[in-house]
Amino acid sequence: MKRVITTACLLLSLFSAKLIEAKAPIQVFVLAGQSNMEGQGVVDLDHEEYYNGGKGTLNSVIESDKSGRYRHVIDGRSNYLKRDDVFVRFETRQGLKTGGLSIGFTGYPGQHHIGPEFQFGHVIGNEIRKPVLLIKTAWGGKSLYKDFRPPLSGGITGEYYKRMLREVDEALANIQEENLELAGRRYEISGFVWFQGWNDMYDEGARNEYAMNLANLILGVREALDRPELPVVVGELGNGGSDTSDNMQSIRDAQRTATLDPRLNGNVRFVQTHQFARPADQSPNVGHAHHWFGNAESYFLIGDAFGKAMLDLLKR
Repeated sequence: MKRVITTACLLLSLFSAKLIEAKAPIQVFVLAGQSNMEGQGVVDLDHEEYYNGGKGTLNSVIESDKSGRYRHVIDGRSNYLKRDDVFVRFETRQGLKTGGLSIGFTGYPGQHHIGPEFQFGHVIGNEIRKPVLLIKTAWGGKSLYKDFRPPLSGGITGEYYKRMLREVDEALANIQEENLELAGRRYEISGFVWFQGWNDMYDEGARNEYAMNLANLILGVREALDRPELPVVVGELGNGGSDTSDNMQSIRDAQRTATLDPRLNGNVRFVQTHQFARPADQSPNVGHAHHWFGNAESYFLIGDAFGKAMLDLLKR
Protein backbone atom coordinates (compact mmCIF):
# COMPACT_ATOMS: atom_id res chain seq x y z
CA MET A 1 0.00 0.00 0.00
CA LYS A 2 1.28 3.44 -0.93
CA ARG A 3 0.63 6.57 1.10
CA VAL A 4 1.01 10.28 0.36
CA ILE A 5 1.01 13.36 2.56
CA THR A 6 -2.08 15.55 2.76
CA THR A 7 -2.34 19.09 4.10
CA ALA A 8 -4.72 22.06 3.68
CA CYS A 9 -8.29 21.49 4.86
CA LEU A 10 -7.40 18.23 6.56
CA LEU A 11 -4.88 19.96 8.78
CA LEU A 12 -7.31 22.71 9.71
CA SER A 13 -9.86 20.21 10.90
CA LEU A 14 -7.40 18.00 12.78
CA PHE A 15 -5.46 20.68 14.59
CA SER A 16 -7.98 23.49 15.04
CA ALA A 17 -8.81 22.10 18.48
CA LYS A 18 -5.26 22.85 19.63
CA LEU A 19 -5.05 26.58 19.00
CA ILE A 20 -1.53 27.93 19.10
CA GLU A 21 -1.18 30.96 21.33
CA ALA A 22 -0.96 34.12 19.25
CA LYS A 23 2.69 35.06 18.78
CA ALA A 24 3.77 32.57 21.43
CA PRO A 25 7.52 31.91 21.31
CA ILE A 26 8.75 28.98 19.24
CA GLN A 27 9.80 26.05 21.42
CA VAL A 28 13.07 24.73 20.01
CA PHE A 29 14.36 21.22 20.67
CA VAL A 30 17.76 20.01 19.46
CA LEU A 31 17.98 16.32 18.50
CA ALA A 32 21.58 15.14 18.13
CA GLY A 33 23.52 11.92 17.67
CA GLN A 34 24.64 9.51 14.97
CA SER A 35 22.86 7.34 12.40
CA ASN A 36 19.99 6.21 14.60
CA MET A 37 19.14 9.84 15.28
CA GLU A 38 19.37 10.46 11.53
CA GLY A 39 16.58 7.90 11.23
CA GLN A 40 16.52 4.41 9.74
CA GLY A 41 12.89 3.37 10.25
CA VAL A 42 11.42 2.24 6.92
CA VAL A 43 8.03 3.69 5.99
CA ASP A 44 6.86 1.91 2.84
CA LEU A 45 9.66 0.06 1.04
CA ASP A 46 8.53 -3.54 0.64
CA HIS A 47 10.75 -5.34 -1.87
CA GLU A 48 10.61 -9.03 -1.02
CA GLU A 49 14.39 -9.50 -1.09
CA TYR A 50 15.78 -6.13 0.01
CA TYR A 51 13.11 -5.12 2.54
CA ASN A 52 11.80 -8.47 3.77
CA GLY A 53 8.50 -7.96 2.02
CA GLY A 54 7.73 -4.84 4.04
CA LYS A 55 7.68 -6.46 7.48
CA GLY A 56 8.16 -3.90 10.24
CA THR A 57 7.60 -0.86 8.03
CA LEU A 58 5.48 2.00 9.29
CA ASN A 59 2.81 1.07 6.77
CA SER A 60 2.61 -2.48 8.07
CA VAL A 61 2.66 -1.36 11.70
CA ILE A 62 -0.31 0.94 11.12
CA GLU A 63 -2.21 -1.64 9.08
CA SER A 64 -1.94 -4.22 11.86
CA ASP A 65 -2.66 -1.73 14.65
CA LYS A 66 -5.76 -2.79 16.59
CA SER A 67 -5.34 -0.37 19.49
CA GLY A 68 -5.23 2.85 17.49
CA ARG A 69 -1.87 3.77 19.00
CA TYR A 70 -0.34 4.64 15.64
CA ARG A 71 -3.27 5.96 13.65
CA HIS A 72 -2.95 9.62 14.67
CA VAL A 73 -0.24 10.03 12.01
CA ILE A 74 -2.60 9.32 9.09
CA ASP A 75 -5.92 10.63 7.82
CA GLY A 76 -9.08 8.74 6.94
CA ARG A 77 -7.62 7.82 3.56
CA SER A 78 -4.41 6.44 5.10
CA ASN A 79 -2.32 9.40 3.95
CA TYR A 80 0.44 10.64 6.25
CA LEU A 81 -0.30 13.96 7.88
CA LYS A 82 1.91 17.03 7.76
CA ARG A 83 1.65 19.11 10.91
CA ASP A 84 1.29 22.88 10.81
CA ASP A 85 2.39 23.45 14.42
CA VAL A 86 5.57 21.34 14.57
CA PHE A 87 8.44 21.94 12.16
CA VAL A 88 11.67 20.07 11.47
CA ARG A 89 15.03 21.30 10.24
CA PHE A 90 17.71 18.80 9.20
CA GLU A 91 20.84 19.47 7.17
CA THR A 92 21.54 16.24 5.26
CA ARG A 93 24.18 15.19 2.75
CA GLN A 94 21.58 15.72 0.03
CA GLY A 95 20.71 19.20 1.25
CA LEU A 96 18.55 21.03 3.76
CA LYS A 97 15.18 19.56 4.75
CA THR A 98 12.67 21.87 6.40
CA GLY A 99 8.93 21.94 6.88
CA GLY A 100 5.99 20.65 8.85
CA LEU A 101 6.56 17.40 10.72
CA SER A 102 5.82 14.28 8.70
CA ILE A 103 7.66 11.28 7.30
CA GLY A 104 10.95 11.75 5.47
CA PHE A 105 13.08 13.96 7.75
CA THR A 106 16.04 11.57 7.65
CA GLY A 107 19.35 11.31 5.85
CA TYR A 108 17.77 9.51 2.90
CA PRO A 109 16.19 11.19 -0.13
CA GLY A 110 12.43 11.00 -0.48
CA GLN A 111 9.90 10.18 2.20
CA HIS A 112 10.63 6.52 2.88
CA HIS A 113 12.08 6.70 6.42
CA ILE A 114 11.51 8.12 9.89
CA GLY A 115 13.66 8.71 12.93
CA PRO A 116 12.91 9.48 16.59
CA GLU A 117 11.85 13.01 15.59
CA PHE A 118 8.63 11.65 14.07
CA GLN A 119 6.72 10.58 17.18
CA PHE A 120 8.76 12.89 19.42
CA GLY A 121 7.29 15.79 17.48
CA HIS A 122 3.77 14.43 17.75
CA VAL A 123 4.08 13.95 21.52
CA ILE A 124 5.52 17.42 22.09
CA GLY A 125 3.20 19.11 19.62
CA ASN A 126 0.07 17.55 21.09
CA GLU A 127 0.93 18.85 24.55
CA ILE A 128 2.48 22.28 23.99
CA ARG A 129 0.16 25.06 22.83
CA LYS A 130 3.02 26.83 21.10
CA PRO A 131 4.80 26.32 17.77
CA VAL A 132 7.62 23.76 17.92
CA LEU A 133 10.84 23.53 15.93
CA LEU A 134 12.95 20.36 15.99
CA ILE A 135 16.55 20.94 14.91
CA LYS A 136 18.10 17.62 13.95
CA THR A 137 21.89 17.48 13.81
CA ALA A 138 23.22 13.96 13.31
CA TRP A 139 25.81 12.01 11.34
CA GLY A 140 26.36 8.28 11.00
CA GLY A 141 29.48 6.55 12.24
CA LYS A 142 30.58 9.22 14.72
CA SER A 143 31.94 8.70 18.22
CA LEU A 144 31.61 10.82 21.32
CA TYR A 145 35.22 9.98 22.20
CA LYS A 146 36.61 11.73 19.10
CA ASP A 147 34.03 13.23 16.72
CA PHE A 148 31.70 14.82 19.29
CA ARG A 149 34.40 15.31 21.91
CA PRO A 150 33.48 18.33 24.05
CA PRO A 151 36.03 20.98 25.10
CA LEU A 152 35.65 20.13 28.80
CA SER A 153 37.08 16.65 28.15
CA GLY A 154 40.41 18.05 27.02
CA GLY A 155 42.32 17.08 23.92
CA ILE A 156 41.12 18.07 20.46
CA THR A 157 37.53 19.26 20.40
CA GLY A 158 35.54 17.04 18.07
CA GLU A 159 34.77 18.42 14.63
CA TYR A 160 31.19 17.21 14.89
CA TYR A 161 30.73 18.79 18.30
CA LYS A 162 31.58 22.11 16.67
CA ARG A 163 29.49 21.32 13.61
CA MET A 164 26.50 20.40 15.79
CA LEU A 165 26.55 23.78 17.50
CA ARG A 166 27.19 25.57 14.23
CA GLU A 167 24.13 23.96 12.66
CA VAL A 168 22.01 24.94 15.66
CA ASP A 169 23.21 28.54 15.34
CA GLU A 170 22.41 28.55 11.62
CA ALA A 171 18.96 27.12 12.24
CA LEU A 172 18.17 29.73 14.88
CA ALA A 173 19.43 32.55 12.69
CA ASN A 174 17.26 31.44 9.77
CA ILE A 175 14.05 30.35 11.48
CA GLN A 176 11.85 32.88 9.75
CA GLU A 177 13.42 32.52 6.32
CA GLU A 178 13.18 28.73 6.39
CA ASN A 179 9.72 28.59 7.98
CA LEU A 180 7.51 31.46 6.88
CA GLU A 181 4.78 30.20 9.19
CA LEU A 182 6.98 31.19 12.14
CA ALA A 183 7.63 34.76 11.02
CA GLY A 184 7.43 37.39 13.72
CA ARG A 185 8.01 35.03 16.63
CA ARG A 186 10.89 34.85 19.03
CA TYR A 187 12.23 31.47 20.14
CA GLU A 188 13.09 29.64 23.33
CA ILE A 189 15.51 26.71 23.41
CA SER A 190 13.52 24.18 25.40
CA GLY A 191 15.35 20.85 25.30
CA PHE A 192 18.17 18.66 24.01
CA VAL A 193 17.97 14.96 23.06
CA TRP A 194 21.06 12.76 22.65
CA PHE A 195 20.89 9.36 20.90
CA GLN A 196 24.32 7.88 20.15
CA GLY A 197 26.90 5.37 21.34
CA TRP A 198 27.45 2.66 18.73
CA ASN A 199 30.93 3.71 17.61
CA ASP A 200 32.23 4.24 21.15
CA MET A 201 31.27 0.67 21.98
CA TYR A 202 34.20 -0.72 19.99
CA ASP A 203 37.01 1.25 21.67
CA GLU A 204 38.14 0.58 25.23
CA GLY A 205 39.23 4.16 25.81
CA ALA A 206 35.93 5.44 24.47
CA ARG A 207 33.98 3.09 26.73
CA ASN A 208 35.98 4.12 29.78
CA GLU A 209 35.48 7.83 29.11
CA TYR A 210 31.90 7.73 27.87
CA ALA A 211 30.16 8.84 31.07
CA MET A 212 32.56 11.73 31.57
CA ASN A 213 32.43 12.78 27.93
CA LEU A 214 28.65 12.72 27.81
CA ALA A 215 28.27 14.79 30.97
CA ASN A 216 30.83 17.24 29.59
CA LEU A 217 28.98 17.41 26.27
CA ILE A 218 25.74 18.29 28.06
CA LEU A 219 27.53 20.98 30.06
CA GLY A 220 29.11 22.32 26.88
CA VAL A 221 25.83 22.43 24.99
CA ARG A 222 24.12 24.21 27.87
CA GLU A 223 26.88 26.80 28.00
CA ALA A 224 26.92 27.32 24.23
CA LEU A 225 23.14 27.79 24.13
CA ASP A 226 23.13 29.92 27.29
CA ARG A 227 20.70 27.56 28.99
CA PRO A 228 22.44 26.27 32.17
CA GLU A 229 19.34 24.29 33.22
CA LEU A 230 18.40 23.04 29.74
CA PRO A 231 16.33 19.82 30.01
CA VAL A 232 18.18 16.89 28.45
CA VAL A 233 17.04 13.41 27.42
CA VAL A 234 19.66 10.71 26.85
CA GLY A 235 18.50 7.71 24.85
CA GLU A 236 19.93 4.30 25.68
CA LEU A 237 22.03 2.42 23.13
CA GLY A 238 19.30 -0.20 23.00
CA ASN A 239 20.04 -2.11 19.80
CA GLY A 240 19.45 -5.83 20.17
CA GLY A 241 17.21 -5.59 23.20
CA SER A 242 18.09 -7.22 26.51
CA ASP A 243 20.45 -9.77 24.92
CA THR A 244 23.50 -7.53 24.68
CA SER A 245 27.28 -7.72 24.63
CA ASP A 246 29.49 -6.61 27.50
CA ASN A 247 30.73 -3.69 25.43
CA MET A 248 27.24 -2.45 24.67
CA GLN A 249 26.20 -2.87 28.28
CA SER A 250 29.15 -0.74 29.35
CA ILE A 251 27.91 2.09 27.13
CA ARG A 252 24.38 1.72 28.49
CA ASP A 253 25.71 1.88 32.04
CA ALA A 254 27.85 4.90 31.18
CA GLN A 255 24.87 6.69 29.66
CA ARG A 256 22.86 6.20 32.82
CA THR A 257 25.81 7.24 34.98
CA ALA A 258 26.30 10.44 33.00
CA THR A 259 22.72 11.54 33.65
CA LEU A 260 23.38 11.28 37.40
CA ASP A 261 26.42 13.58 37.32
CA PRO A 262 25.81 16.18 40.08
CA ARG A 263 27.13 18.94 37.82
CA LEU A 264 24.00 18.53 35.67
CA ASN A 265 21.67 19.51 38.53
CA GLY A 266 19.27 16.63 37.98
CA ASN A 267 17.50 18.05 34.94
CA VAL A 268 18.54 15.12 32.75
CA ARG A 269 16.65 11.91 32.04
CA PHE A 270 18.05 8.55 30.91
CA VAL A 271 15.50 6.75 28.74
CA GLN A 272 15.71 3.00 28.21
CA THR A 273 15.09 1.92 24.63
CA HIS A 274 16.14 -1.75 24.49
CA GLN A 275 12.55 -2.87 25.10
CA PHE A 276 11.62 -1.41 21.70
CA ALA A 277 13.93 -3.73 19.75
CA ARG A 278 12.17 -6.05 17.32
CA PRO A 279 13.49 -9.31 15.78
CA ALA A 280 15.27 -9.19 12.44
CA ASP A 281 12.75 -11.53 10.82
CA GLN A 282 9.97 -9.06 11.67
CA SER A 283 11.85 -6.10 10.25
CA PRO A 284 12.67 -4.69 6.80
CA ASN A 285 16.50 -4.58 7.07
CA VAL A 286 17.36 -8.03 8.40
CA GLY A 287 21.13 -7.45 8.28
CA HIS A 288 21.20 -4.04 9.96
CA ALA A 289 21.36 -4.70 13.68
CA HIS A 290 23.15 -1.37 14.14
CA HIS A 291 20.03 0.35 12.74
CA TRP A 292 17.39 -1.56 14.70
CA PHE A 293 16.88 -3.62 11.53
CA GLY A 294 15.09 -0.59 10.08
CA ASN A 295 12.02 -1.41 12.14
CA ALA A 296 9.72 1.63 12.10
CA GLU A 297 7.89 0.60 15.26
CA SER A 298 11.19 0.73 17.14
CA TYR A 299 11.89 4.28 15.99
CA PHE A 300 8.29 5.32 16.65
CA LEU A 301 8.37 4.00 20.22
CA ILE A 302 11.81 5.49 20.87
CA GLY A 303 10.56 8.90 19.80
CA ASP A 304 7.45 8.42 21.92
CA ALA A 305 9.54 7.66 25.01
CA PHE A 306 11.86 10.60 24.35
CA GLY A 307 8.90 12.94 23.98
CA LYS A 308 7.21 11.80 27.18
CA ALA A 309 10.47 12.07 29.13
CA MET A 310 11.02 15.59 27.81
CA LEU A 311 7.51 16.63 28.82
CA ASP A 312 8.17 15.33 32.34
CA LEU A 313 11.32 17.44 32.54
CA LEU A 314 9.54 20.53 31.23
CA LYS A 315 6.91 20.22 33.96
CA ARG A 316 9.48 20.42 36.75
